[in-house]
Amino acid sequence: MAADMGTEDYPHEIDEQLTGFDSSVSSVKTMLDKLMSMPRNDLLQKLEPLDQAKLDLMSAYTLNSLFWMYLVTQGVNPREHGIKQELERIRTYMNRVKEITDKKKAARLDKGAAARFVRSALYEPDEKDSTKKKASKKAADKAADSPQSKRSKQR
Repeated sequence: MAADMGTEDYPHEIDEQLTGFDSSVSSVKTMLDKLMSMPRNDLLQKLEPLDQAKLDLMSAYTLNSLFWMYLVTQGVNPREHGIKQELERIRTYMNRVKEITDKKKAARLDKGAAARFVRSALYEPDEKDSTKKKASKKAADKAADSPQSKRSKQR
């Protein structure tokens, strides 16, 4: 009979939303239990600085999101509260960390390999001329590298 009283305290239209909210809170609790099982200093020592920043930002964002939900349950409009600016500030830092991560993953140009690709892709009409060009190219490269460049230019 007490269970029947508990279900009559709220409208049945929001039953699905409350069930979803309950499952979300349960999953947050599970994640926090895992996070809190290890001392914070030990956890931070195992991580790189970028991962430490990600962890700190995630923790701050989670706590502020939970406070947002608390305000909603108390009937306070969180959009008019200072928590909104705090969440936006944390989001900007999260975007900065994401940019740094993306820069690390970005492809880098190997200039030597690109030059070889271009050189090999160029059309060479005559086989005899191409061997002469290769030989002159090698001689020019060696001449630029060696101090005897004056002798090779005189020949």
